[in-house]
Amino acid sequence: QVQLVESGGGLVQAGASLRLSCAASGRTISSDVMGWFRQAPGKERQFVGTITPLGDSTYYSDSVKGRFTISRDNAKNMVFLQMNSLKPEDTAVYYCAADRRMITLRLGRAEYWGQGTQVTVSS
Repeated sequence: QVQLVESGGGLVQAGASLRLSCAASGRTISSDVMGWFRQAPGKERQFVGTITPLGDSTYYSDSVKGRFTISRDNAKNMVFLQMNSLKPEDTAVYYCAADRRMITLRLGRAEYWGQGTQVTVSS
């Protein structure tokens, strides 16, 4: 079992930056693909990006590519989402997810999910 806890959300103005953290416990996540998703009010959950177990490859949705960066520290059992040049449309609850399979995670069917952290971007 893996427990994931996100933190770092908040209220910021457009153009600002935020760094979200996802702390894992229960077992090491060094063999897991990790990902971030988000869900805005009244909308379906949206894929943000993924990072491979060794952190050597990342993949992002077009809506965040070039502005968001995912990284991980397997020694600390943590994953991060650096968000720059934030826009009001980035407002959502952001979720961290873990799975052993990339395809499963990208399809939004990850085995483990955090509880989410709210990010609000004002215009």
